[in-house]
Amino acid sequence: RHYFIQSNLRMADIVITRENEDVAMDDDDDIDRLKKSASKRKGRGLAKSDVLKGDFEELEGDSRPGAPQKSIEGWIIFVTNVHIEATENDIFDKFSEFGEIKNLHANLDRRTGYLKGYVCIEYEQHNEARAAVEQMNGEDFLGQELKVDWAFVRPGNKKGGAGGKRKERRRGRSPSPDTE
Repeated sequence: RHYFIQSNLRMADIVITRENEDVAMDDDDDIDRLKKSASKRKGRGLAKSDVLKGDFEELEGDSRPGAPQKSIEGWIIFVTNVHIEATENDIFDKFSEFGEIKNLHANLDRRTGYLKGYVCIEYEQHNEARAAVEQMNGEDFLGQELKVDWAFVRPGNKKGGAGGKRKERRRGRSPSPDTE
C-alpha cells in the first residue's frame, strides 16, 4: 500500500491507494486511474486502522506530563490579562528583556482597535521563554497583573502520582440574562 497524506488535510481527508507501483501524473487518464484506485477513510475507525501506525517524529521537550512543549518553530508563551490599551511595542519592550522574541502576536478587537487582552510570544530558546514565564507571571503591567504560562504542555497531570489529585477546573456557562 502507498499512503498519500497531505499536510493541509484533516484526518477525514486521508486517501489510501492500493496501487503496487507509483503513479505518474502525466495526464488526466493517470489521475482518473489513481482516483478509482483510492478509497477514502473517515470517522473514528481511522485511528484504530493501520494507517496511523508507524514511527513518527517527536518534538523537543520534557516528556513528563504537564511539562512545556516546543511548537514546530519555537517556545510559545501565552500572556493573559493584558491591559487593552497596551501596544505591541510596550509588550515587546517588556518581554524582550528575557531574550530575542521570534514572534509576537497580539489580537486586536475590530470594533475598538484595542487589544483583546491576550498575547502569544514565541522565543527561540527554552531558557528565555522559561525566564519570561517565571518572572512575568503575576507582574504588574499598566495596572493589571499579568498571567503568563506555556501555550503548549505535555498532556497529563502536572503533579503525577496518585497523591497529586486535584479538582478538575471546568469552564462554566455564561449566566443567563434573567439570573443577574
